[in-house]
Amino acid sequence: MTRYLTFSLLLAVSSAGCSAPGTTDSPSDATSARAPASSAAAAKPANDGRPVEITASDTMKFSIAEITAKPGEKLSVTLANTGTTPKFSMGHNWVLLAPGTEMQSFLVTAAEAVTTDYVPAAQKDRILAATKLLGPNERDTVTFTAPASPGRYEFLCSFPGHYQVGMRGVLIVQ
Repeated sequence: MTRYLTFSLLLAVSSAGCSAPGTTDSPSDATSARAPASSAAAAKPANDGRPVEITASDTMKFSIAEITAKPGEKLSVTLANTGTTPKFSMGHNWVLLAPGTEMQSFLVTAAEAVTTDYVPAAQKDRILAATKLLGPNERDTVTFTAPASPGRYEFLCSFPGHYQVGMRGVLIVQ
């Protein structure tokens, strides 16, 4: 009997040592371990423009206030929210506006556009590019072609009050 128990114990220990670390034999774990992992790269669209990385934090300032581009140049602007304040009270986005946009009118309309993350559908003809509204530790990339006409194109965070405290910059096309 002792030999049988010793043999059973050795068999159990050796079998456990052959499984991959961190795996179990429960049906739910085995299924998830065999399921193909979703790739973040596969889920994201190709960002094939010149990369521009901008951070935004609880200080309500963009890390970059000026971007230069050639007319017709493709850009991929990535906004990363490095702040800690919740999205509902301090979300950040990046919105590039067409020249001649009446800023006060845009800001009033944006402040009322809660359901569209402060990017007003009524002003879509004035918006050249925009990221989604981001909470802490979130990031989003927008890829677009710089305007063909040289000029200064204002960008901003359209979350209420952020433009007024300086969360804005300019894309200079030359």
